[in-house]
Amino acid sequence: MTERIYLLPLWIRLWHWSNALLIITLSVTGFSLHFADPKLPLVEFSLAARLHQVAGIALVALYAFFVVANLVTGNWWQYIPKPPGIIERCWVQAKWYMFGIFRGEPHPYRVSEETNFNALQALSYWFIMYMVMPLMLLSGLLFLFPEFAPDRVFGFDGLLPVAVVHYLTGAVIVMFMIAHIYLGTTGTTATSMFKTMINGWHEHVGPEESRHGDRRHADRRGS
Repeated sequence: MTERIYLLPLWIRLWHWSNALLIITLSVTGFSLHFADPKLPLVEFSLAARLHQVAGIALVALYAFFVVANLVTGNWWQYIPKPPGIIERCWVQAKWYMFGIFRGEPHPYRVSEETNFNALQALSYWFIMYMVMPLMLLSGLLFLFPEFAPDRVFGFDGLLPVAVVHYLTGAVIVMFMIAHIYLGTTGTTATSMFKTMINGWHEHVGPEESRHGDRRHADRRGS
């Protein structure tokens, strides 16, 4: 039996794909700016700078929408790991990602309308969206408006620590994006989770419809 749950409302799906497009744009242009080489440009420097600024401002606006929408709809609760046993459940989930998924083991936690994320997902998403993303956006705004940056920090130029924070947080988000895309392929089929993010419907295939060795172990929107 196949169970279908309407998991993702339209506003989340629109935010997700808009966020993905802007993050990819910022990653490509940021790489072009940081590793500029006139002979081998990924994106020409001046164009990359303009696109990076526009995409950065758009991402600030989109993030503000994300925060407000989560507060208004109550969706923020999905990003909070639920006690008890958070550490234990995170470890169980991590072992499944590292080993169990390759052995065809069933997913340790099942998605529901009340709990979209397992504990490890919730903790990871909370860290990225409420810790890393604000630091990246704030450091980017300071680059765009350097008059608001301090003149000196610990004897260094005030923009140096801003640059370090912006680079490191950007790198963390790029690595998260790569892992995010990979985990999106670990559903019942390689595309089922991407379809969920398009149409909003999550499908879980019951054991009676599963074959030996199939991928019914992944019933989460694991990205």
